[in-house]
Amino acid sequence: MLPGRTRTGSATTPPADPSTDRQRERLEQLHIVPFTPVPEPKTSAKTSLPAVSAFDRGVAALAQYKAHTGSVNVSRGHVERLKDRTEVKLGVWIMNQKTRRTKLTLDKRGILAALGLNWATA
Repeated sequence: MLPGRTRTGSATTPPADPSTDRQRERLEQLHIVPFTPVPEPKTSAKTSLPAVSAFDRGVAALAQYKAHTGSVNVSRGHVERLKDRTEVKLGVWIMNQKTRRTKLTLDKRGILAALGLNWATA
């Protein structure tokens, strides 16, 4: 242990400095108050919206794409912008769903099949 240091619990703290108290008194005489951080609000604008899963966003994007084009043949690089201005990398999302189709629930595969993705029925 270094000289002039005391041990409190598991943390090492320096001894009390009397000049700090004098500085605080001088600052208070000048009406300078110490900075106190304002706590952040517990809810933000984004958390007030209902949570939407990535699957639901992808389904909404695919339905919107199908409504515009009449097809579900999407290029891998296509990005679909939803009405709430959320961008979905639709081509990548479809390829990911196809790759993971054995892990999808029957309900999810049924939703994809209803939209016209033939591989979702197998």
